[in-house]
Amino acid sequence: MPLKPVQFLSWPHCSQATVSSIEPRDYPLHHAAFLNDVDWAKRILAKGEVPIDKQNVHGDTALHVATMMGHKEMIYLLLDANSCVKLKNNQGWNPMVEAISYGNREIIKEMLKVLRLQAIRGLAERKPHLFRILGELPDFYMELKWDFHSWIPLLSRMLPSDVCRIYKCKSSLRMDTSLVDVTDKKWERGDISLLFNAFNDDEKGRLILVDNGEKTYTHVKGQHDFGELDEEVDVLMSSDIVDMHMSTKPITFERAKSGWIFRQEKTEDIAGFVGDFYFVNNMNLITKKRREHLSHEDVKKNKSIMKKFATGVKMSEEDFEQLGTIQHRPSLTPPPKPDITFEEYTQMLDNPVLARKHLTKTSTRTFTAMVAMSSDFPLQLQTLIDILEVLAPFKHINKLRDFCRLKMPPGFPIKLEIPIVPTISAKVTFQNFEWLSQKDLPHSMFCIPKNFRLVKPRLSIS
Repeated sequence: MPLKPVQFLSWPHCSQATVSSIEPRDYPLHHAAFLNDVDWAKRILAKGEVPIDKQNVHGDTALHVATMMGHKEMIYLLLDANSCVKLKNNQGWNPMVEAISYGNREIIKEMLKVLRLQAIRGLAERKPHLFRILGELPDFYMELKWDFHSWIPLLSRMLPSDVCRIYKCKSSLRMDTSLVDVTDKKWERGDISLLFNAFNDDEKGRLILVDNGEKTYTHVKGQHDFGELDEEVDVLMSSDIVDMHMSTKPITFERAKSGWIFRQEKTEDIAGFVGDFYFVNNMNLITKKRREHLSHEDVKKNKSIMKKFATGVKMSEEDFEQLGTIQHRPSLTPPPKPDITFEEYTQMLDNPVLARKHLTKTSTRTFTAMVAMSSDFPLQLQTLIDILEVLAPFKHINKLRDFCRLKMPPGFPIKLEIPIVPTISAKVTFQNFEWLSQKDLPHSMFCIPKNFRLVKPRLSIS
């Protein structure tokens, strides 16, 4: 599966092409952020006439502008007003990314705090819907079988597999898994359970990550203890910024055929259900990396480890120590201020860079996949998406949810293939589904054992 040529781009500060129809007065909050006029921004926000996350012709919000220019007081004002940290501009970058590029530790740390709080609020807003959906469903048990593979032969032999076991009782969920995380550098094993709305009186409505081996638990997306943020800032400041997404071009599904002479539509029995197979066409996996915030030594070290992992070379103890060792990163020297007016920035046709010049690497991989749809599987596709939303702190589960949001053929995707990271994909099979009664599910399965202790959140769960 060949890669298309990699593009190395060093973005200029601005472009000469302009859009004369765009007026700066259309974006007063952006203008205040550009000028770092905090008092003006406060007056605009107090009036409530301008949406705080209004995007301009470049897709930038006022928070994008303030972050790219390093205007700390303005950034804090917009964050206090709940400007969205994850909202992407036309280039696919959000304010969190721009904060990492700018390299001010305090700004990055504050962004991380708000990012977590916004995730908490988002889940809280969805809880009534999730409780209703789960409450209306009969209790059940279901397995998700994961088989990871790669187009790199040696790497494919090393990749893990896993079976996620999902239990639903009343309005509570439990998932048992041995695979905590999969990235393009490593994977992490464990004896892990994820509990949503545990039966413990003081844990109602929470999302809990339980480490059965260590006898510990933590609150996922609900932990206000920010003690480990400094370590997370160090990780972000020493790593490539990576955005991986499927192309926005229409993805189509074509009925698969079987047989050499008498061709017929491919249908197979999958875990006791009839699956109709489809080819997934026009699925392009686009990976963009930025590394203008990294030193030459950072880039060299990251490339070395990635090369060993991608080619299947056995990692040495020193390599794993490098992955596990996190060094303190000081704030970077601020980039020069842009030699451009707000009017010029607003009317540029292309995306002007207001801070550090982007050093961007873009690659596109055509991803060939099949999906099997079943019309007699007991769950509906939308119900699956709602359930996966609860389990989305696991990155590979989140990728599955994103894929299921595509406009699929009729039925339930009982077997499918999805990209996880640029070099790794996974075949996922739904199996061993059965409806249960509450007597089949011990009360203890949905409780945190009394001898388990509360610990700080894990960095690998996002």
